[in-house]
Amino acid sequence: MTQKKTVAGKSPNKSQSLAGLRSQIDKLDSELLKLINERAVLAQKIGQIKEAEGLTVFSPAREDEILTRMVETNKGPLSSQAIQAIFRELMSGSRELQRTMRIAYLGPEYSFSHLASLHRFGHSVEYLPIGSIAGVFESVNRHQANLGVVPIENSTDGRIADTLDMFLRMPLKICGEVSMRIHHHLISVCPQSEIRRIYSKPQALSQCRKWLATNVPQGQLMEVASTSTAVQLAKREPQAAAVASRESAIANGLDILASGIEDREHNITRFAIIGHETAARTGHDKTTLMIEIKDTPGALYDALSAFKKNKVNMSWIESFPAENDGKAQQYVFFVDIVGHVGDIKVKRTMASLERRATRVVVLGAYPRGNCYE
Repeated sequence: MTQKKTVAGKSPNKSQSLAGLRSQIDKLDSELLKLINERAVLAQKIGQIKEAEGLTVFSPAREDEILTRMVETNKGPLSSQAIQAIFRELMSGSRELQRTMRIAYLGPEYSFSHLASLHRFGHSVEYLPIGSIAGVFESVNRHQANLGVVPIENSTDGRIADTLDMFLRMPLKICGEVSMRIHHHLISVCPQSEIRRIYSKPQALSQCRKWLATNVPQGQLMEVASTSTAVQLAKREPQAAAVASRESAIANGLDILASGIEDREHNITRFAIIGHETAARTGHDKTTLMIEIKDTPGALYDALSAFKKNKVNMSWIESFPAENDGKAQQYVFFVDIVGHVGDIKVKRTMASLERRATRVVVLGAYPRGNCYE
C-alpha cells in the first residue's frame, strides 16, 4: 500500500482548509468593497443636498447615532472599539466625498490633540497643526479651518485656562467633544539608567511626577511646548528622554522604556471641537454655558438655584477671571449641563438664568462624547 507524499510540517487537510477559508474571505472582501462604494454614492447625494440647503458637512449627532447603533447591534467577534474604528474611517471617507474638511488642532503631529482629532474625524481629512490654543481659535474664526480641536479639561490638572480664555475673546461654538484616556510613556534612545534630562510639556510632567521621581530620580525635568517637541529633543540629545504618546515614539523610531507612567490610572483629557454651529439634538446631549453674575452676596447661589428648580443636572463648573478694564475683579462661570438647549426644561432653566445673571452665553449644545483609550 502506497502512502501519499506530504511536504514536511504541512497537512493536506489544513492546507485545503486554509485555502478554502481564504477564498471565502476574498469573496466577502469583494462584496464589502461593492457595498462600501454603494454607501459612498449615497453619501455623495447627501452631500449635494447639504450643499443646496447650506448645511455643514460635519454632523456629530448623525455620526454618533451611527456609531452607537453599530456597537449596540455588534454580535462579535470584533470588539466595539474595532467596529467604531472601521465605521469612523467609512464616515471620514464619506465626508471627503462631500467636501474636504480642514481640522486645526494643537500640534505638532502625534500630540494628544492630534490623536483626539484622529479618533473623531479619521484620516480622510486635511489636518492643520497649530502651535497654540489661541492659534487654533484664530484659524477657525478666520475660516482657514472648518473646525478646531483643543483641550478643555483634564481629570488630573483641571481646566485648560488658555481654552477658557479664548471663549471669552471669540464668538465660536463647541459643536462636539472627544474624551481620551491619556497614557504617558518614557521614551528615549538610551537606557533608563543613563537618562539625565526628561522633556515634556508641563501638564505631562505634572501627571507623571511621582513615577519619575521614584524610577528616574537622576533625570532633571525640562518643560517644553509640546510632547512632540520633547520627542524630537530626546531623539537628538544624548542622555535625554521624553514623556509622550506611544504613537509619537513609533513615528520617530525611539524606544519605549516604560509604559503607562501616569500617576493616576484614570487620567482623562476632554477636548472641545470648536466651530461656528450648534449641533442638532440627539437625546444624549450636553450644553455648555458661560455665565456672568452680579458682584453681590448670594448672586451665584441664586443663579445656580435655577438648575435645581428645573431638575437640570450640572456636570461641570469652573470659575474664571473675566476682563475687567481696570475695575474690581469679575468672574465668569463655565458650566456643563446634561441636556440640549432645545429641551423644554433647559429652555426654562435658561430663562430663569437670564433673569438672575448679568450675561448668559450658550457656548454649544452637542452629543456627549465617548471616552477613547
